[in-house]
Amino acid sequence: MEYLGLSILASSMIFVIFKLYTKYRIQTLYAIIVNYFIACAVGLYFYRGDLNFNEISQKPWFWGTVGLGLLFIVVFNLMAATSQKIGVSAASVATKMSLAIPVIFGVWVYEEYLGLFEVIGILLALAAVYLATMKKKSVVTHKYLLLLPIAVFLGSGVIDTSIKYAQQMYVQEHEFPLFSALVFGSAACIGVIFILGRSFDKPIRINFKNILGGICLGVPNYFSIYFLMKALDASILNSASIFTINNVAIVMLSTLLGILLFKERISLKNWLGIGLAVVSIILVALGNSIQNSLMN
Repeated sequence: MEYLGLSILASSMIFVIFKLYTKYRIQTLYAIIVNYFIACAVGLYFYRGDLNFNEISQKPWFWGTVGLGLLFIVVFNLMAATSQKIGVSAASVATKMSLAIPVIFGVWVYEEYLGLFEVIGILLALAAVYLATMKKKSVVTHKYLLLLPIAVFLGSGVIDTSIKYAQQMYVQEHEFPLFSALVFGSAACIGVIFILGRSFDKPIRINFKNILGGICLGVPNYFSIYFLMKALDASILNSASIFTINNVAIVMLSTLLGILLFKERISLKNWLGIGLAVVSIILVALGNSIQNSLMN
């Protein structure tokens, strides 16, 4: 469970850092690309095997890292835009409501069993995420902004599902650092290609703040994925339960951090959502134990 807790902490820090980008006028795209290079470097540092590109390129999961890299950079930019234009908690809810996608995938493909209390907990988790991050209508100034959280929802769900599938089917435990590093490295390369193409219209300028912002984001970004894969591999809980607890806890923590650090205002419904989140986590984590106790 400690891996799950560490993943939650690292993921929550990502939303806070995105919010700080606005405050310190850091250019999100450049910082995100730097972040991926840093995350890749961290993964390679922790990998204890030999780095032979010819062998790595033959791994069954190699091309999957390229696809995930593309998804990462697209979804991360969408997350950043949502955090800055709508709010930290809005970005969090869009990302974490996507837990429905890997949960359904786990039950359907891996035939994971969910008890009554776990199902109730997952349904409460979805309600909790929604309530905890509801904002007044005046916060969204343009209707097109609503497309941002929808895109984040779909992209995040596909990413979580793909990570679980790779961990389950192809990636061995000792390869987790290398797999994560290559995902981030792919995202970095795709980002560089993008800004080089854009440089014909907007010349690239080296900015120390962008580099520093990328460094600050890269470390928690790497560990959010690495610790999630470790939690999935531990098999203490099924993947549906892990994704539910992970996502709902991130919503709780990022919402509370938004209140404490950025003075974001929350309503009674938001507090109700946080309360439901606590209940949902308890039901999902201890559902089988509660059910067995009642039956005995």
